[in-house]
Amino acid sequence: MYIVQYFTRNGKDGWVSLGGIVLCVTGTEGMFADLGHFNIRAVQISFNGILFPSVALCYIGQAAYLRKFPEHVPDTFYKSIPAPMFWPTFIVAILAAIIASQAMLSGAFAILSKAQSLGCMPRVRVIHTSRKYEGQVYIPEVNFMMGLASIMVTIAFKTTNHIGNAYGICVVTTFSITTHLMTVVMLLTWKKHVIFIALFYIMFGSIELIYLSSILSKFIDGGYLPFCFALIVMSLMVAWHYVHVQRYWYELDHIVPISEMTTLLEKNDVRRVPGVGLLYTELVQGIPPVFPRLVKKIPSVHSIFMFMSIKHLPIVRVVPAERFLFRQVGPKEHRMFRCVARYGYSDRLEDPKEFAAFLMDRLKMFIQEESAFAQNEPESNNSIEVSEDQTRPRRSTQTAVYSEEVIETRVSNHSGRITSSRAMNQTVEEEKQLIDREMEQGMVYLMGEANVTAKAKKKIVVNYVYTFLRKNLTQGHKALAIPKDQLLKVGITYEI
Repeated sequence: MYIVQYFTRNGKDGWVSLGGIVLCVTGTEGMFADLGHFNIRAVQISFNGILFPSVALCYIGQAAYLRKFPEHVPDTFYKSIPAPMFWPTFIVAILAAIIASQAMLSGAFAILSKAQSLGCMPRVRVIHTSRKYEGQVYIPEVNFMMGLASIMVTIAFKTTNHIGNAYGICVVTTFSITTHLMTVVMLLTWKKHVIFIALFYIMFGSIELIYLSSILSKFIDGGYLPFCFALIVMSLMVAWHYVHVQRYWYELDHIVPISEMTTLLEKNDVRRVPGVGLLYTELVQGIPPVFPRLVKKIPSVHSIFMFMSIKHLPIVRVVPAERFLFRQVGPKEHRMFRCVARYGYSDRLEDPKEFAAFLMDRLKMFIQEESAFAQNEPESNNSIEVSEDQTRPRRSTQTAVYSEEVIETRVSNHSGRITSSRAMNQTVEEEKQLIDREMEQGMVYLMGEANVTAKAKKKIVVNYVYTFLRKNLTQGHKALAIPKDQLLKVGITYEI
């Protein structure tokens, strides 16, 4: 009855006041941004046992105060505080504002971290602050940018009225988006009954629509701010994701099949030079298009050459024994390999010397295990030749290693197997010694420096926006801690 009388008495002003009423619950939603940091039960207990009673008592007390002093509406909170409790309450209010902003920052870090893993954001440094919860992350660049934006908004708006309008529109819009996404989840994932979904959508959607229609009346009074920020961030995300996907598909369309490796090397009269070469690539299949360009411009390849990919897994740690996955690329005498290095979110990247030593140790173990695997294969009386097209990645007996190597076994009798075993063991020792000698010559890291261009319709997005983001954010060799004096960049241009 009271709310009906309120709207009857105030009319349009009562509807507009809903935009201010919604500010009573803003901030409480910040708890749910911590779902990636704490479990659901902790949030439920905190909300029902501490947050809700505290907020309810606070507003009930202010309402009682206004019944006696209605002229103190503009500054009800501080006016209702007894004089001896003013400064302690003031300090608690400041600390509460800091905690609330921290919850928002934590939510932003978690969302942008997921967006980065989906290829929707440029690669920036993500610091995991907890070994137990994957969602507890810190992004220094984002923290700096949000701090700078907060200062600029405060200076520009000067009063809390405009900031409150912007925050209200932001929160109610978030409520509405959450309701729509929850409806999709209930329909496609949970597969709830249509009637139940309709009741949920109508009940929550109608309430949020009323508040949203009210708060949008304050659009020109600061409410435009979250839409401007959202437009800028979404534009950058769309531009980055579009070019990132187009570049990835370009590389997939122009990979060199492994079966053509020998032809590629012979065609360019490639010489093998001393040392170990690591070419970083995002592809885990085939030869990346930057490699043919490398051998065309510089017709030489290191004696031990490896296509290296770094993959971050959504687990705490990767056991060191399972850090690297290896495959043989091309014929065995080429001594070319593919390696996938896997890291959990709490694993640190080793320093260059430690990384190189550990990598070579695992490579020697891979060669030894592949030799043992070849000796223990099922034998037949006739020679068996396995073609490369028929081979599949195989897991070795102990460590997580794979091979595309074409293994030919020719077995006739027991004495032949003994002779073959001795020869293989000798070959393995020679390969290990060769790896040690080449490591003494030094290791060189190679990275593709891709320049993406486009024609007139996409020129602004690709040539300017994407290029600006790529050049001004964390570069690959810095993220991988590659020494500059051992880095060789290979330029290549992609036109999409």
